[in-house]
Amino acid sequence: MKKVLLLIFACLALTAQAQEEETAKSDTPAAAAAQLKIGLVSYTQALQAMPGYALTQQRLAELRAQYDKELKRVEDEFNRKYEEFLDGQKEFPKTILLKRQTELKELMERNVAFKANSQRELADAEVAAMKPLKEQLNGVLAEVAKKHGFVMILNTDADACPYIDPTMGVDVLPMVMEGLKN
Repeated sequence: MKKVLLLIFACLALTAQAQEEETAKSDTPAAAAAQLKIGLVSYTQALQAMPGYALTQQRLAELRAQYDKELKRVEDEFNRKYEEFLDGQKEFPKTILLKRQTELKELMERNVAFKANSQRELADAEVAAMKPLKEQLNGVLAEVAKKHGFVMILNTDADACPYIDPTMGVDVLPMVMEGLKN
């Protein structure tokens, strides 16, 4: 029994000593902050400040306008044919009526497919157009992190980080902006 109690006291003493050593290593949050530097950046704001961003957005807007123009054209074509169908519906023989109905149905299906394809192609075009800008920005972020000793840079967009202790993080946007100029 005495051996068991002695063993318990020895374990407690070792545990207390380990806790004291750990407390001595980091007395304050400021000491912990000095060990880990975290950068903060609005990725969207940095991306929008890039020199090529405005040109990329302009090109995407032009592409959207082309798709919108074509979509309007096919809608107008469908509406014109539908009006012709309605105007002649009472006079058409049954076979012509069925043929025109089939044509309208096929035209509508093609228009719906075109709209879905155009939306997908626009989304793909946006991803492809933004890829070089994002790669460049990611490279600048990596350089800033290495140069200033940040262990990570957090994206503060979309309320991803509702609270960040200001003593633990540094806004790196000015550093990123400087890096983008070079």
